[in-house]
Amino acid sequence: MENTTNHSRPNKKRKTGQNPETTFLVNLQSCSKSKDLQTAISLYESALSQSLRLSLHHFNAILYLCSNFITDPSSKDSAIDYGFRVFNHMLLSNVNPNEASVTAVTRLAAGRKDGCYAFELIKRMNKEFNIVPRLRTYDPALFCFCENLEAEKAYEVEEHMGLMGLSLEEPEIAALLKVSSETGRGERVYGYLQKLRNSGGCASEETGRVIEDWFCGEKGSEVKGVSCDVGMLKEAILKNGGGWHGMGWIGEGKWLVKRGSVDEIGKCCCGEQLCCVDTDDMETERFAQSIAGLAMEREVKANFREFQNKCQMEQSFEGSVFDIGWIGWKNMVIMKLFWMELILGSTNRTLLREDSAFLRLYT
Repeated sequence: MENTTNHSRPNKKRKTGQNPETTFLVNLQSCSKSKDLQTAISLYESALSQSLRLSLHHFNAILYLCSNFITDPSSKDSAIDYGFRVFNHMLLSNVNPNEASVTAVTRLAAGRKDGCYAFELIKRMNKEFNIVPRLRTYDPALFCFCENLEAEKAYEVEEHMGLMGLSLEEPEIAALLKVSSETGRGERVYGYLQKLRNSGGCASEETGRVIEDWFCGEKGSEVKGVSCDVGMLKEAILKNGGGWHGMGWIGEGKWLVKRGSVDEIGKCCCGEQLCCVDTDDMETERFAQSIAGLAMEREVKANFREFQNKCQMEQSFEGSVFDIGWIGWKNMVIMKLFWMELILGSTNRTLLREDSAFLRLYT
């Protein structure tokens, strides 16, 4: 008779029961996904009554939920108050916050229009806990100051961002551009237009309206520019790569603002052809220095440095870039750089109108 006994598979180890702290965290994460603040608060109160040992993840989950409700009119105030209560408990419990913690609290502060608290918190947390803020950490304070037309405080935030090695993106530039425009700071407007130009890509419709409002408004027409002849403008434009002069506002009076369209080959609806912006003198110099540094790192002998000195002495080399393929010849590494492609920056071109109206608008 055939043996029909089934050979049982090896039993897998059953998961041990979760401890209360882990169960609490899992439940909090579930509340975060479903955006259920009230249940999360109940769980938090229950955890306190049980004297559970709370970790950074527990506190951050609650703070994140509270910060997500600052735009909800019915629960905004209670969410902000409870969020600050949780944050204070976090510090009293000697749980060190991280960047996510600080970001959530700056959002809470901005929710009650307290940009000063948000900004001071960023600086204090950086000093006390060595927390490196990100762009999103600064945004609540920056946008709060901009919305309240506190331009100087917004500029302080921007300066601190620079000290932290952060670069502005379009939303931050647009906010600073708007507050500068509405407070009549013409030179600041000019600077942020340049930063917007340097950021590359296409601006959003909202940013376009901010720019349009400046040129259509009274404060924009009141800005008095420098007097400059056409020859000087052309020379400055050529020096800066062909797309902008960088001399500030030119002329004075009201602006003529019109909307248009550009086709796929860079042809404007007015008939003008858009031009390519090359690298300017500063960008070219940085590129040359980086290539020279790379070459000297790889070259054991001093012949490259001697060749570089000869290039600097010989006037005919000025403004040119030489083929550096020979640098890696000994290591059988051929670095064939086509200087025209690199210097013209063909992989990152910005299209600008050449006519004076557009140049005044964007340069």
